[in-house]
Formats: sequence, C-alpha cells, structure tokens
Amino acid sequence: MNTYQLPTLSDPVTAQPGVVWTVASGDLRLSANRACWPTQQQLEADLAAAMNDLGWQVHRAHDPDPGAGHGFISSQRMGIEVFRTIPPDAPLIVVEAVWQYSHHVLAGLRDHHGPILLVANWVGQFPGLVGMLNLAASLTKAGVPYSALWSKDFTDEWARNGLRTWLETGTVAHDLSHVRDLPPLPQDDEAALGRALAHQLRSGKAILGVFDEGCMGMYNAIFDDELINPLGIYKERLSQSALVAEMNRVDDAEAEGVHQWLVSRGMTFHLGTDEGTELTMSQLLSQYKLYVAALRIADDFGLDGLGIQYQQGLKDTVPASDLAEGLLNNVDRPPVMSRDGARELYAGQALPHFNEVDWGSGVDSLLTNRVWTAMGLDPATTLHDIRWGEQYDGHFVWVLEISGSVPASHNGGYDKSYSMRQPPMYFPLGGGTLSGVSRPGEIVWSRIFIMDGVLHADLGRGSAIELPAEETQRRLDATTPQWPIMHLVLHGVGRDQLMARHRANHMNVAYAPSADTADRALRTKAAMLDELGIRVHLCGDVHL
Repeated sequence: MNTYQLPTLSDPVTAQPGVVWTVASGDLRLSANRACWPTQQQLEADLAAAMNDLGWQVHRAHDPDPGAGHGFISSQRMGIEVFRTIPPDAPLIVVEAVWQYSHHVLAGLRDHHGPILLVANWVGQFPGLVGMLNLAASLTKAGVPYSALWSKDFTDEWARNGLRTWLETGTVAHDLSHVRDLPPLPQDDEAALGRALAHQLRSGKAILGVFDEGCMGMYNAIFDDELINPLGIYKERLSQSALVAEMNRVDDAEAEGVHQWLVSRGMTFHLGTDEGTELTMSQLLSQYKLYVAALRIADDFGLDGLGIQYQQGLKDTVPASDLAEGLLNNVDRPPVMSRDGARELYAGQALPHFNEVDWGSGVDSLLTNRVWTAMGLDPATTLHDIRWGEQYDGHFVWVLEISGSVPASHNGGYDKSYSMRQPPMYFPLGGGTLSGVSRPGEIVWSRIFIMDGVLHADLGRGSAIELPAEETQRRLDATTPQWPIMHLVLHGVGRDQLMARHRANHMNVAYAPSADTADRALRTKAAMLDELGIRVHLCGDVHL
C-alpha cells in the first residue's frame, strides 16, 4: 500500500460584501522601508477615509511588523504567504507611497480573480508614483488586468469619482486620446535614414552587455532574447563579480587621473570625511575604477552598450555605479586606455548605458544613439524616473529624476554639473552622482515596453525648461536633492494621460537643437522602430 504524503489543501478565504482588501509592496532594503513607512501610513489613512466615506471598509491583508519597524511586504516569499490569506475574488488595492519591488506581489496578483486597483500618492517625497508605474508596467507585461488612480490625499473629486467607479464596475478608464498608432510615414530623407539604420542593425547586429539581469523586482524590464534577437540585438550576459574583479586591477593613479580630468572641466564635488553620510575621495576613486573597468570589459566583448544592475549585490560591495553611468553616456568624457596603454577605448563616442539593466531603456538608448549619431546630433541620452510634477506659470511641469547619473551635456557641461553623496538609505556605501539641472531645450522622449507579448514604443516631444532657482530648489527638496533633475513640459500630453498610459517607471530623453530638428529626429526614429517591427505609437503633439 502506498504511503504518499498528500498535501493538505485549504479552502480559499471568502470575500465579504462591502470590504476592500489592501496590500503594500515595499523595498528589499530595510533602511528604505523604515524611512518611508510614515509616509505610507498617511496614504493608507487617507485612502481608508475616502473608502469609508463611500460606504466601504478596508481590510489590510498584513499587519505592520514592530520588530522590522514598517508594514511593507518586503520579499517575494512574504508576498506569496500574504496572498494566501486574501479572498481570490475580493476587490484588492495595492497602495504605494514608495518605491517598491514589483515581484514581491506579482505572484499573488497573477492569480487574483477580483478587480485590482493600484493607487499612489501625488507627492514627491518618496518615489510612490515611480513604484506604481513599475508595478503597472509589470502587470501589463504579465497580461494581468488592473486599474490605477493617484491623488495627493484622495479628497479631490477626480480621485473620489475614480474610486466610486472602480467599486461599482471593477475598472477605471482614463483618457488616452493623446495616443495614436504610427500613420504611414512620408517618403522623405528621415524615413529613408530610419529604414537604412534598421537594416544596418539587423544585418550587422549589436551586442548589449548586461551585468546581472533583473534589478529591483522590475519584471517589466527583462526582455527575452526572442523579442530582441529579431531586431539584430543580442545579449552578452556578464557577472557583476567580474566587474569588481576588473576594478581591482585598476590602479589608484589611473583613477586619480579621471578625477583630475573632471576637475579640470569644472565639475564640483561636495566632499566630506564621514563615509556613512558624506561623499569622500575614497568613494570617488572606487567609482572611477568602475568606470575604467566597465569600458575595458565592454572592449573585451565588443559591446555596443551595457547595463549595470548595482542596486542588489554591488550596493553591499562598492560605492554607486551612477557616476560611471553618466560618464559613459556622454561623448566628451575622461579618456580610458586599453590595459596595454596602446588604444583609447571608444574614443569620441558615448557608450550607451542603461541604468538598472532596464532593457526597455537599453534597446531605446541603442536606437537613439544610432539615429542621433547618423543625423550629426549629440547622442547623449539617459533615462529618468517619472517622479512627480506640479503646475507652474500656466504649465504642468514634470519633475524627472534618476539616481543613475545623467550625461554632463544634458546639464550644459561639466562646469554646470556636480556630485553629491547618494542617500544612505538606498546606497549604504555611498558614491557620488553626476548631477545638475537639465538645460532648457527641445527633447524627444520615448519608451519601449512589452504589451500583449510584443514590443511597443511610445514616442513624444517635450521641452526642458528653466525655472527660477528657488523653484528648482523647492522641487529638489520635495524629492531627492542629490539626484539630477529635469523640468519637463510635455507637448499635448496631460498629467493623467501620461500616468494612465506610460508602461514603465522610466522615460528615455534625448536633446535636439531645435523643434524642427526634434521633429525630424523623432520621424527618423519612428521609421527605424517601424522597420524593425516594433509597434509605434505617437503621443501628443507630434509633427510627422
């Protein structure tokens, strides 16, 4: 007779009428979860008050942990266990006032049958909006239906009406009239160039190196080979441990030479002596060694671009990779020689780097680099988090920020750039940024993402604007003052339209010297994307 140990299966929890369940996904870093917890508590209290006013009760699926000092789901395993207690057909709200790791709750959300709503607070203090956008993009890739809402405190009529609609129907629809599919392109020089660049990429191929794929739970940021190989793009899978090993081969004199080059160009460094809270020379020297090591490894493998994960693994080993990332994305940067001193590596070129190994940004950066270079434009590009925004002087002005540094040309040069220590709660070993205020000018913004199992691209136009110094400082103080900031006005795309549509927390941006040139560059890029088989969507006021 068989003595199999059959598992004990429990019946699912039954949903109760008039009760909404909530969960809160958090960071993997204890320091971040503790620092952000009071802001999360305020958002949950505001949401509960709104739900009570609408006649509904809120049931939080997991209690705060006094020992941990916060109430976030802080691991994938914890998320799986929490979702065991949630009725699979109950209305469920994921409440986010912070940056969160989407994979903490993705397993549970994949199997949830009830309506799902993502909410975030319209506050810049912590990246709650960024976290919500990443979870939305991850659910989009996974094919899980969801709705989303955002509000400062859920007392405004727009948010209350959205909650009411979701409670009654299970969905909230937003205005997406700013999005249209790419129409037939004119037969002009720009379209011809874009198609030629697509054929060149497919036939000549490109290699993007990735130092440990998958960062901070960003499921949406992982592109399978089957999606990018048909474009002519292939992966070189690298280990961050190899990057550290190569850093150890770079001597102090070479690292100091990078620093002196930056100082000679006028870059400012906010230095101190406390390793725990201030930027120090030892941190900078480590970052310079990472910069040199990354270029040498890129040369070893013939890479056309690379991404460094950093946030997990390296964060406990070396100072931040961000300063190196900003340097790599700039054409004018400290020279790095081959190990034998015979060759300058990638001389006169930007080596596209995609922060946080986000493949949507990596593919996008490579294509932008090809288009902008072919058109004789500065190919420096970067990604930003869509952090927050407010009205100013009759315009809605977005705050774009990124912990990963921007290329100096976006700030107007090294003499308009500075470096500050990264926040300890995210970066325990410190390291500096390549920071500044993005210069005013015309930009093309873009995002490549996965939806319905295929690659899509949203393209739009905007203007980086200059704000008074006191307003810039107010916005920095309201967000993360150490990080580079762009004041962005989008053309023909409203606040709620962007939030409802954007399938990522990141937005890629590249400058153009004039509005006409930006239109031509966007047209060329659209033609390249279309020829590669990526489904292109134009957002807002785009002139083809």
